[in-house]
Amino acid sequence: MCAAGRRWGRRQRALLWAVLLAAWEAAWGQLRYSVPEEMPKGSFVGDVAKDLGLQLPEIRDRGVRVVSEGRTQYFALHGKTGHLVTAERIDREQLCRLVEKCVLRCELIVEGQMQVYGIQVEIMDINDNAPSFKEVELEETIGETTSPGSRFPLPEAHDPDSGRNSLQSYELSGDEHFSLAVQAGPGGDQRPELVLAKALDREEAAFHELVLRAMDGGDPARTGTARIRVTVVDANDNAPVFSQAEYTVRVPEDVPVGSTLVTVTATDADEGLNGHVKYSLKKVSDMASNIFHLDSQSGAITLLQSLDFEEGDSYELDVQARDGGDHFDTAKVTIAVTDVNDNAPVISVRSALSEISEDAPTGTVVALLHVQDRDSGAKGEVRCSLDGDVPFRLEKSYEDYYRVVTARELDREQVSEYNVTVRAADGGSPSLQSSAVVALRVLDVNDNAPVFAEERYSARLAENNAAGALVLTVRATDADWGQNARVRYRLAEGRVRGAPLSSYVSVQAETGALYALRSLDYEQLRELQLCVRAEDGGAPALSSNVSVRLQIVDENDNAPQVLYPPAAAAAAAWSGVELAPRRSEAGALVAKVVAVDADAGQNAWLSYELAKATEPGLFRVGPHSGEVRTARSPLARDAARHSLVVLVRDHGRPALSATATLSVVLAESVAELLAELGSAAHEAAAPGEPAASLTRWLVLAVAAVSCLFVAFLLLLLALRLRRCHRQQLLPPDSGASRGVPVSHFVGIDGVRAFLQSYSHDVSLTADSRKSHLRFSAASCCDTLPARPPPDEPAPLLGNEDPAGALPSDSAPPSQAQPNTDWRFSQTQRPGTSGSQNGEEAGAWPNNQFDTEMLQAMILASANEAADGNSTLGGGNGTMGLSARYGPQFTLQHVPDYRQNVYIPGSNATLTNAAGKRDAKNAAPAGGNKKKSGKKEKK
Repeated sequence: MCAAGRRWGRRQRALLWAVLLAAWEAAWGQLRYSVPEEMPKGSFVGDVAKDLGLQLPEIRDRGVRVVSEGRTQYFALHGKTGHLVTAERIDREQLCRLVEKCVLRCELIVEGQMQVYGIQVEIMDINDNAPSFKEVELEETIGETTSPGSRFPLPEAHDPDSGRNSLQSYELSGDEHFSLAVQAGPGGDQRPELVLAKALDREEAAFHELVLRAMDGGDPARTGTARIRVTVVDANDNAPVFSQAEYTVRVPEDVPVGSTLVTVTATDADEGLNGHVKYSLKKVSDMASNIFHLDSQSGAITLLQSLDFEEGDSYELDVQARDGGDHFDTAKVTIAVTDVNDNAPVISVRSALSEISEDAPTGTVVALLHVQDRDSGAKGEVRCSLDGDVPFRLEKSYEDYYRVVTARELDREQVSEYNVTVRAADGGSPSLQSSAVVALRVLDVNDNAPVFAEERYSARLAENNAAGALVLTVRATDADWGQNARVRYRLAEGRVRGAPLSSYVSVQAETGALYALRSLDYEQLRELQLCVRAEDGGAPALSSNVSVRLQIVDENDNAPQVLYPPAAAAAAAWSGVELAPRRSEAGALVAKVVAVDADAGQNAWLSYELAKATEPGLFRVGPHSGEVRTARSPLARDAARHSLVVLVRDHGRPALSATATLSVVLAESVAELLAELGSAAHEAAAPGEPAASLTRWLVLAVAAVSCLFVAFLLLLLALRLRRCHRQQLLPPDSGASRGVPVSHFVGIDGVRAFLQSYSHDVSLTADSRKSHLRFSAASCCDTLPARPPPDEPAPLLGNEDPAGALPSDSAPPSQAQPNTDWRFSQTQRPGTSGSQNGEEAGAWPNNQFDTEMLQAMILASANEAADGNSTLGGGNGTMGLSARYGPQFTLQHVPDYRQNVYIPGSNATLTNAAGKRDAKNAAPAGGNKKKSGKKEKK
């Protein structure tokens, strides 16, 4: 009972050790199985899935496969069961001829996990081979004088099986004269020998027939036979003798075929046929018999085919020397093959990726390689490396396996494809190398935003363009690939003059072409700033912006517009009439044509010419200033009334023009002027009425003038009373410009200038020719009164000084004499360049900046005139007699031109001071009577 318990305990411990051993081997990635040889294809070897803990779905999904060295794959993995099965019929004797224990190695690769497991399969021998002799018919010659007990070697049988299935024993049958003896060789092999049991008698039997049988230990046992024919010959008393009992030679594996490796020599003391020695191989393997050749006459052993150290590093040959009789000798020849570095390392790509994303993390496995060198020693040691500067590195995985992993981040925009060259070199001298290439394509990630070809774009577009005109094309590129590099364009949101930017321009999404959606006007919009956005097709999309500046180029699309004389001047006989004394000298200023052009630059430069005149040689027009002057002194025979047509032309291409019509009256006195005007009114009203109606119109005119004069006096009286009332209410140090009408100030470059009205007395009689005109003492046609100090108020009209205005010791200034030449000075003329002396004193503007500056001046003057609170003397809308005797005239009819105004011949700058005037109605502007008088004297 105790013995049975102990046996059961030993079995449990053995089973436990076997389980632990299997678990340890599985944990270290090493599996061991055994399978008999000659199993049919598909036979079960082992349950790999169970031993490695792999699930069947994982085997199918992760690409598990079995690989082994050599051309023939002996094992495979069953995909449905996870079993390791045989892929071919396995013959142990063919695979492991020289190895006692036959073990085949293979590797199980899990591609999804980049894992390798080693598998060793031991091939178990079966008794599938019977012992066999190399020669089944043997000839032996024995002299009749041979004494009993003599021994003669017999050929050995060969059984490829191993263990008990190999050769075990010999048997001899057939004759009583012979027996069998088996000797044990140095390596434990059995050497049969034929023993002469009885003396031979050639006369009794010249031949003896024997059968040698070899048997293995299989169950059932297999046998092999050889027939031996023994011939009895005459006596030979000397046997051959080798020069040495054992020959050893070392040859490199690269020795040429046909080379003599060694020569054995044996001598025999006999003579004749008994002394002639022949050599033969008695014990040799099939492989050795195919590699080496023994010359039977000379004993030279030569090489029949190339040696390979990796297939066999040593060979043993038994050479027998036999004379002409039955004497022989045996020698052992050992041929050792030395290794030569004749095998380059072999690189096998077991698993590899073909594509990798450029954002793959560092350490990502891209390939699994197996490297092997069949040489031995240092010649078989392999060093692996990667060629070039590539973002990869090699890592040792399992035994001879290496992994190629990423060493740093990838960038497809720099390198889109890699051909990773893995190079292996052995330790031989010279070293042998081999290489393998792993092709890897880098997949794109949207990590680059579009980049425009220019930092900013600008274009020029002529105004009045056609809708849909191409302005320019923006272009952006994206360093990415495919959909990530597809760029689309769009406009950034914005507004222009209250309207969406998209109503002015549009951009083609695919090409980046920028189109104008409407016709643009330089006078309304001179420049357009916009932003174009380029966006790629990635997810998420990346974008960039660029600014585009669109300049509108002016074209000559606006004709000049005449400001003075007004277009309605021809409709009334009392308006648009210019006065010129008959005693005028040549070059006297008669009138001035004022025109503006809404264009800019050269398109706004204006020139004037006289297109038509009643008397062509009497008047001329300044080509740049527009001033109408007398070309000669008027003659008595010249008509009193003249009609002039002035052509105003700009400098555009083609040039545009406008005309202005002036009516000029030559008169010596007011009576004559009134007569001419009355005649003109009469002709305009009823050309067919008799001349007697002229008196009626003159009376009406005088009555109207008288009524106006009385109204004017009443107005002055009211203003005086109002001023006195203000002086009583306001403190003494109030502004010096109290009571001064705002209309007496004109803004020129921000300077407030006070225009003093002309005061005059008009005496009319029944006879117009005796009427006369007397100017007041403070009236001057060529000067403006100087501005008084802030604490010295100036009178509105007349020579009367306010209380305390002048010191007690200062004498009042003398009254200026009337100007005998009552022609209008340039300050009294309509227009903005009246201060010029001479016809063409002004310089033509040299550039567009000067041109636009001058245009701004005349527009400011036009704005001043267009203001309802501003007049330059006279009455609102009056261009009659009062305009002849004073500098006042109104431009209320003039439209508001705020830009592109050019004033020929003037370098002054006019600003719109209407706003300032409205805000500062109480600003001091009174004139200093004393200083004014002194200035007049000078």
